[in-house]
Amino acid sequence: MRVLITGATGLVGQEIVRLCHSKNIQVNYLTTRKTKISQDDNYKGFYWNVNTKELDTNCFRGVDGIIHLAGASISKRWTEAYKKEIISSRVDSTQLLIDTLKAESHGIKHIVSASAIGIYPDSLTNYYDQTNEEISTSFLGKVVHAWENAVDEFSLLDIKVSKVRIGLVLSNKGGALSEIVKPIKYGAGAAFGSGKQWQSWIHINDLANVFLFVLENKLEGVFNGVAPNPVSNAELTKTAAKVLNKPLFLPNIPKFAMKLVLGEMHIILFESQRVSSKQIESEGFNFEFHHLQPALENLLK
Repeated sequence: MRVLITGATGLVGQEIVRLCHSKNIQVNYLTTRKTKISQDDNYKGFYWNVNTKELDTNCFRGVDGIIHLAGASISKRWTEAYKKEIISSRVDSTQLLIDTLKAESHGIKHIVSASAIGIYPDSLTNYYDQTNEEISTSFLGKVVHAWENAVDEFSLLDIKVSKVRIGLVLSNKGGALSEIVKPIKYGAGAAFGSGKQWQSWIHINDLANVFLFVLENKLEGVFNGVAPNPVSNAELTKTAAKVLNKPLFLPNIPKFAMKLVLGEMHIILFESQRVSSKQIESEGFNFEFHHLQPALENLLK
């Protein structure tokens, strides 16, 4: 099997590449940097530039499926210009793949695209699954809605479409966890706001396995990339402190303070989405990390 991965050098992409190689799945990947192009048979790089609509069509050769992860980071301050980049990097990269494939003969039968649980509205009480049709009115809700609509266009090319709505990814190689534990390590950890907001998290190993499970089993539709046991923000902070053997004594950090520091991006820390993993489990997927403490012990010790 050979898979084409966009965003292969990102946090999640690197883990998926590692997992592909452990399963003898060959990887083609698209990169915007010509210096990052490798020519190993099991890891072949190809150039693309979404802004100029350039894409080396050799990337599709021998490929059975696509894992689409490309998109600008949401962890930078959301100026109006950067908000446009967050959306366009996702929608335009998807459109470039579709437009290029229309003119190519290829053997691609399936795309598994990243998405995000930010599509679900902020709620302390709802328990969301993939059948929920209400879309968050937040900026993240708009981003994910536009992204998923763009990905759905692959079905017009007779390509099976799957979407993995990703929650809070826990990794010791970057991402949110390193930022969460930084103040805790210095004895300055605290929950955000009320601390009651739900955090639907997933260990990065499980997330990489979800993407490959969907691809290898030819599953179609929407799947939530979250572990079976979401926690509150207060519990996440408390468990991280326990694993690191650090005290928590500071009061919760108020919303207005983080709004001053982060601007509109502060909603990442304060929105609440309790999200179900039952759909992927019903297909036979087994999580290695069901509960938060073992996941954090694996990553932080």
